Amino acid sequence: MRIQEGEGWRWLEDSARHPFSFLIGGQGWASELTAEEARGLGQALLQLVQEHHALASQLMPEESISLELERGPLWIALEGDSNNWALRFVLTSGANCRAVEGSWLPGPSAALVASLVREGW
Repeated sequence: MRIQEGEGWRWLEDSARHPFSFLIGGQGWASELTAEEARGLGQALLQLVQEHHALASQLMPEESISLELERGPLWIALEGDSNNWALRFVLTSGANCRAVEGSWLPGPSAALVASLVREGW
C-alpha cells in the first residue's frame, strides 16, 4: 500500500483492491479509481499544471486564468492566478456509466501535484 495524503487531499494505492486499487479524495469527498483511471488523471493533472507554469509568468498580478483539458472520458480544469490555483475533474467511465467528480482547493492542489511529481507520475 502506498499512501500519499495531506490536509485536504489524498491519493492512496492498494494493488490488493483490484479493480479499484486507488482511492483519491479531497475535502469532504473520496472515490475509488482503477489503476488506468488514476494513471490518466495523474498524468493529465501534471500536464495541466505544466501548461499553467508556462503561462504564469505572462500574467499580471491581478489576472486570473482558467485552463481545461479533455482526454477521453476525463475532463480537468485549473483555475486561479499565477501563484494559487485550484483543480477539479470529471471522469465518466464506459458501459457501466460510473462517474466521478472531485476538486481540490488551492493549497491541497499544489500539495497533491508536488506529491505526484515526487512519486514520478
